[in-house]
Amino acid sequence: MASTIWIALYILNNLKIIILNRPIWAVFFITIKMKYRQLTKEQFSELSNEFSKFLATQQIDVNEWTKIKTENPSMAEEELNIFSDVVWEDVLTKTKFLEHISDNDINLFKCNSKEIIRIYIKLNDQSRSFLKTDDFSWFLKNPLDDSIDYFKASKKYESDRNLELFKLIEMGSHISKGELFTTIFQLIV
Repeated sequence: MASTIWIALYILNNLKIIILNRPIWAVFFITIKMKYRQLTKEQFSELSNEFSKFLATQQIDVNEWTKIKTENPSMAEEELNIFSDVVWEDVLTKTKFLEHISDNDINLFKCNSKEIIRIYIKLNDQSRSFLKTDDFSWFLKNPLDDSIDYFKASKKYESDRNLELFKLIEMGSHISKGELFTTIFQLIV
């Protein structure tokens, strides 16, 4: 049989297996729908050693990787996607606190395993900005000023914890050590 047949199977909504049927052998290409997003070039650059180890676990050395990138760019892209998801999953699993600071608002998040606790800080004085160093220092020295409102809430995750944290990061939050959350939490409780 000289013709080639492609068959696509969908398993668990996330895994797509394409089987290339040949008369004597079969090659499997696994295409996984990304859970997060591909890392940036800068992030890949910072993680080059980890990526090399990742490829080594798949028995891909530097020469083989170079060959894959030139001869099979879609497979190379898939490797980058898989590595990105592995990195994001690891980072998000370890994430305990997130922060998002804008001109007049601060959102602080404590990311527990079953729920997320949010502290929202509203600066009502439009002449000040949390993004200005002097104003932020003023805030830290005067947290009980009448121009500052605090709100606290918690909620259980609606879906996958790490996906919810990832969405917050994509909306501008960044991972923190939680010092500001802890300080404000002690102040308002």
